[in-house]
Amino acid sequence: MAQIIDLKLNDGIIKSADRCKKNHSCLSGDSDNLCKVEMCVGDKIHFIKCLNENLCSYRIPFGYSFVCTCPVRKELYNRFKV
Repeated sequence: MAQIIDLKLNDGIIKSADRCKKNHSCLSGDSDNLCKVEMCVGDKIHFIKCLNENLCSYRIPFGYSFVCTCPVRKELYNRFKV
């Protein structure tokens, strides 16, 4: 079952994710819409497990994993640990 959380971010951070093809679905509050952060290094490098194989402008392959460069997703993890 999805965890519903109240996600309020600075408008500047949201606007900086202008390449989002998912219409900022991560801000819905439904934790099922978030790629899972498996490891974070210094609040800057976020290794993720993707929800699916759909194209994401912010996902970068790194070895057998992916790094997320989405400013919204990174802020959600850094502030709320979701």
